[in-house]
Amino acid sequence: MLLQAKKVSKRFDGITAVDSCSFDVKEGEILGLIGPNGSGKTTMFNVVTGVHDADSGAIVYKGEDITGWPTDERARFGIGRTFQLIRLFPRLTVMDNMLIAQKYAHAEKFWSQLFRKKHVKEEELAKRKRSIELLKMVNLHEKADDLTENLSYGQQKLLEIVRALAMEPELLLLDEPIAGVNPTMTKQILGLIKQLNESGMTIVMIEHNMNVMMRFCDRMVVLDYGKEIAMGKPAQIRKNKKVVEAYLGRK
Repeated sequence: MLLQAKKVSKRFDGITAVDSCSFDVKEGEILGLIGPNGSGKTTMFNVVTGVHDADSGAIVYKGEDITGWPTDERARFGIGRTFQLIRLFPRLTVMDNMLIAQKYAHAEKFWSQLFRKKHVKEEELAKRKRSIELLKMVNLHEKADDLTENLSYGQQKLLEIVRALAMEPELLLLDEPIAGVNPTMTKQILGLIKQLNESGMTIVMIEHNMNVMMRFCDRMVVLDYGKEIAMGKPAQIRKNKKVVEAYLGRK
């Protein structure tokens, strides 16, 4: 298993957001994390990536217990993510957003940056080249010098995904990547996700569009009130009585 969540719990001011939740992620799959609003999906992402510390339980990634690791160490170890609410730097250029992600990933030293040694300049040129390659994947390379705030909402969603790719993750967590975007942009984003997975990247995705999730995911985990209530292939999830009750309520 690439990732394992083992009996993870997280509470906020006495409210349990994640309640002894366990699931695993297989290398090379697209795993869907679904559930009604408030079921703990984004909180689970935050615990996996170190935004929140788990109150109990463990996160194991590539065989290592990373439960106490800070966010930046988890990122350098191969876990990337996007956010439900876009977290770009709107007053910086598209290129600057890409470069910041790579600097964060590789933890550049202050003194090297201060004196601008030759290898630092060469490395920055390489990062700019890598950024253009990634931006070309989503047709944003011609907007590299534009302010990010001038991109459309869908383009900002694409930029957030390729910015996460700049950190060279092995596991990519996508929090509602197609929420609020038009059908044309939805098709482009889903095509990118499929392309990344076919190239070998493992993906965990939160999304409320069940038609998309049923079609795209190899397996699904369903959360309700912070607990996992079902795991399995989409066809199994569709028929699961607990899942139907969680979404539609009891008769």
